[in-house]
Amino acid sequence: MADWREGLNAAAAARRLKNHRSLSLKFVPQTDLPTGQAYEAFISETGGVPTRDNLHDFFNALVWLTYPGIKVRLNALQAIEIARRSATPQSMRGKLRDAATIFDENAILLLTSDRAFIEALRNHQWHKIFVQQRDKFESRCKVELFGHALMEKLVTPYKAITGHTWIVQVDTSVLALPEIDRRIWVDTNVTDQLKNGFSTFDFTHLPVLGVPGWWAGQEESFYADQTVFRPAKQQSNPDV
Repeated sequence: MADWREGLNAAAAARRLKNHRSLSLKFVPQTDLPTGQAYEAFISETGGVPTRDNLHDFFNALVWLTYPGIKVRLNALQAIEIARRSATPQSMRGKLRDAATIFDENAILLLTSDRAFIEALRNHQWHKIFVQQRDKFESRCKVELFGHALMEKLVTPYKAITGHTWIVQVDTSVLALPEIDRRIWVDTNVTDQLKNGFSTFDFTHLPVLGVPGWWAGQEESFYADQTVFRPAKQQSNPDV
């Protein structure tokens, strides 16, 4: 299936996409990845994104085209960590690589102009968010998928699918932007937020099909299912 990869490369070239080393970004066959070389290091060193003929990698390519700044930042963080830890025999992946992988695979970008929703989401106040203040959520929040593995799961959706949410507090003017302009704003600003690294503690969980309008039958009883919409756990020290 060469044609679809060629189409992706044409789109990447038209956008003049480059990796953090200013190498032109291109989608290459998985067989281009040398045995034993880390996927992220290969992208960093060559600009080539190994891409298999499946939905997982197709969605990954679409995210590269939609949020190139964030993807470049994640790849740079991964590559730096790989290089730093390669000098230490049997070195573990580390928390930054784990967080970057979670972002890449399973992140949801949630923009909100209301700080109260940030606290409510972190505290899993599902009834308040999605039932009591549903209209406010719809007018004061925008939700965008980022993780390509999450997108693949949603091809055959089920109620318990949960994403790792990266929350961005914004001015109401950002929410009012046309969709394309808003995504450019998000790409630029989230890229900047990630420049100094981050951890898994910076995410909050969100059952994806709880987002208003994303699933049928979102009655009050839908959100009362605590096997999906779980109460918040008491937070312990994230570095323990």
